[in-house]
Amino acid sequence: MKTIVYLHGFISSPKSKKAVMLGDYVRSHAPTVEYLVPELTHRPAQAAAQIEKACAGRASADLTFVGSSLGGFYATALAERLDCKAVLLNPAVHPHAHFARFLGPQRNLYTGEHFELTQEHIDELHALDVEVISREERYWLVVETGDEVLDYREATRYYAGAFQTVVRGGDHSLSSFPEHLPDLVEWATT
Repeated sequence: MKTIVYLHGFISSPKSKKAVMLGDYVRSHAPTVEYLVPELTHRPAQAAAQIEKACAGRASADLTFVGSSLGGFYATALAERLDCKAVLLNPAVHPHAHFARFLGPQRNLYTGEHFELTQEHIDELHALDVEVISREERYWLVVETGDEVLDYREATRYYAGAFQTVVRGGDHSLSSFPEHLPDLVEWATT
């Protein structure tokens, strides 16, 4: 059975707009596809373990991650580790190099959880980082040039050999996401 695993971003949740939209699309257009959306902890090492646990027992050839922002970073790390495909939506690239600006108190707007982002979180991100991806054909990058949080050019360079969709304008939430759903689900399940 084909499985799509949606990985939400930093201080997000399975209730995010993209997670819900993708789930609704899969249920109505690809009902034989399993759709998983683990609720990821803010601790990177634990989040990676949660993802691996959610995917346990599934064949890598049947597994595709769809990751948004920090979820795209996790999707890359786990696609490399588990040898499966990944769709990356405005992904964070080498987030350990950029996360210092977020150090301090944080609040998840979906869950209300409060936590402190520390250097330990950044060190865990660094430990998960993939310096250079292998098998670029396993990746599909979707970015919008108007992303106000992450520089889309960093992602296009990092995933240079991957299939890329670069949309002019937009924002970090990937406002063009609904347009990509049919192709995304088809690519993930073939």
